[in-house]
Amino acid sequence: MLRTRFRQAAAETLFRAEAEAHRDVVEATLAACEAAFGELAVAAAEVLASGGKLILFGNGGSAADAQHIATELTVRYRRDRPALAALALTTDSSALTAIGNDLGFEHLFARQIEALGRRGDLALGISTSGRSRNVLLGLEAARAAGITAAGLAGGDGGAMRGLADPLVVVPSPVTARIQEMHILLGHALCAAIEVALGHAPWE
Repeated sequence: MLRTRFRQAAAETLFRAEAEAHRDVVEATLAACEAAFGELAVAAAEVLASGGKLILFGNGGSAADAQHIATELTVRYRRDRPALAALALTTDSSALTAIGNDLGFEHLFARQIEALGRRGDLALGISTSGRSRNVLLGLEAARAAGITAAGLAGGDGGAMRGLADPLVVVPSPVTARIQEMHILLGHALCAAIEVALGHAPWE
């Protein structure tokens, strides 16, 4: 049942407050993340140009972001163009349940990287807190295999600092705002890759 006093005007006020908070974090992210994003975009484009692939992973909303970004690359973002090699480690229900049951949830991504990752790939771990154990172990497995370990995080970057490089850290403690910036960064990454590989003009 709706609260008695909740009316359309209240919803409109709430929407404005959320949008203004989003805008503030966009501006903070532009100021704080431009250089790190540039490093990530160049690294990802170089990997794809050299025949490697992007491997993306995260939990919850970050799992959805990993799948979203991988799909934009394998299918298309702004332009029709050749498929780009990107893989989300959050879609194989058999692998996820077997690893979780047999090895433990913390090994969810590390085990798949051991199986599917190759030197010359780039692993992109996504965690709003920077502290998700399975994401950290995935990045560690990538580094051990000679795979570039990169990340999207938020807040203070958590334990992903010093582990992921490049690392883009959204300067906000609010999970929703971090997630909004992560998909913005993901879309910008797709756009930058298409331009870098000559599939789209600079606009």
